[in-house]
Amino acid sequence: MPSDPPHPVTNHHHHHHDHHADSPPRPPQYRPNLNQAPAGDFMIPHRQRAPSHPPSRSTNRLGVQVEDTRICVVMVGLPARGKSLIAQKVVRYLGWLSITAKCFNVGNYRRSATPQPSASFFDTSNKEGERLRKAAAEAAVNDMCRWFTHPNHLIAILDATNSTKSRRRWIKDRCDAEGVETLFVESKCDSEDIIMANILEVKTTSPDYQGQDPEEAAKDFRDRIRMYERIYETLDEDEADMTYCKIIDVGSQVIINRIQDYLQSRVVYYLMNLHIKPRSIWISRHGESMFNLSGAIGGDADLSPRGQQYAKMLPDLVKKSAGDAPLTVWTSTLKRTAQTAAYLPYEKLSWKALDELDSGVCDGLTYAEIEDRYPEDFKARDEDKYNYRYLGGESYRDVVIRLEPIIMELERSENILIITHQAVLRCIYAYFMGSSQEKSPWMEVPLHCLIKLTPRAYGTQEERLFANVPAVSTWREKGSKAEHQKAPGDGVAASPSTKGEDQSTDVPSMNGNGPPASAETDAATVAT
Repeated sequence: MPSDPPHPVTNHHHHHHDHHADSPPRPPQYRPNLNQAPAGDFMIPHRQRAPSHPPSRSTNRLGVQVEDTRICVVMVGLPARGKSLIAQKVVRYLGWLSITAKCFNVGNYRRSATPQPSASFFDTSNKEGERLRKAAAEAAVNDMCRWFTHPNHLIAILDATNSTKSRRRWIKDRCDAEGVETLFVESKCDSEDIIMANILEVKTTSPDYQGQDPEEAAKDFRDRIRMYERIYETLDEDEADMTYCKIIDVGSQVIINRIQDYLQSRVVYYLMNLHIKPRSIWISRHGESMFNLSGAIGGDADLSPRGQQYAKMLPDLVKKSAGDAPLTVWTSTLKRTAQTAAYLPYEKLSWKALDELDSGVCDGLTYAEIEDRYPEDFKARDEDKYNYRYLGGESYRDVVIRLEPIIMELERSENILIITHQAVLRCIYAYFMGSSQEKSPWMEVPLHCLIKLTPRAYGTQEERLFANVPAVSTWREKGSKAEHQKAPGDGVAASPSTKGEDQSTDVPSMNGNGPPASAETDAATVAT
């Protein structure tokens, strides 16, 4: 069953591991090959399919038993209903859970033949336009079917209007012939405010309108919507044999029909928590702590004097980025995040699920002490940091599993500011930015930096505000046991980039650069 929504807690308890010279702690436990899935992982059952497809067996890196389960999620809906945003979010969510998924956007196939068509191209009486649109759909479906031949390719999202019953039936027949399940997802919205916000989004971000006058783009896009409205057929009882999820007015009503297995229900549960209203999420690490100064990991340390200074500056940073937007602040249950949030004039909730990665018996040690006491495990963690699990503690993989309810709560919320810890922030950031498991545990996440993430239909936009409060660097490269190590980007002003997580830098980081050397605050924007 999907995870239950997390419940905020208000008590601030943390179990600290004591270390005694006469009874040294047991060494950390390294489990690089988790053949037995830990609690919370997914077990996907075997599904028989046509003999022409030899059965395959594999396990994804989250421990999912994958045997012949393949699903095509088919988007349905008029333009400006958030279909592409939903499609991209589903891909990122599944990838974050180590389930291989890919989006096939029919518009991208159509753009190769007609890069910037006018609204008349979408008129049903335009025979040439109709032919090209059908050819684009066929090309996308053909590529999708080829993609599914790989044994670990589980879920494809077909992103298009798919606005008629005949088109949907054609897609289902094609998928049935390939042994692929279909899950139709319709976004039906009549709210003029949301439609207008989505039109604004499309005219400024869609490849169809690059370089065009925004007002002309908006008018053309409205005309395009009217063309589709003439032929649009919503999912109804005539298609009762199909598996579908119908999301009405941004989730105010959800209709589910014939969900057939666990993986489909997993996708539907996620969709039920989504909304497509414009919003942003702000994330920040706690201010510099006393453990940061000493190079120790874990613990429940207080803020350092510089960390307290950041906490006092944070309300102004948030005001500069968020303006008067209503916000709720989420912290962990550890003192350093509560102290960082102390001066913020917003409602606050603390979540146990946002606590830092539990370092088990290594809690309170420096990396030099860990390397000295447990050299083999120190090396093993560097070799597979995402899967490494401390004895009595956690791995990054474990943190992702316990953060899933937080992600669900985030997706159904509006403007949220999260103050949390390095490993947890890396995992949340990786979800929104689509970072790989290999990169996310090594990302440079500077202290005293406020990050604003704004989900968009064609990627997540990122803005950073750096406070002029010095702090130690807690980033370390593979093999390093230094208490503090200067990241290669330190002292370099952040600059706009469009590469996001694919930047060519030795240090995977929020922006590929560190905080600026001076200036009260500095902002930069990244779109991925």
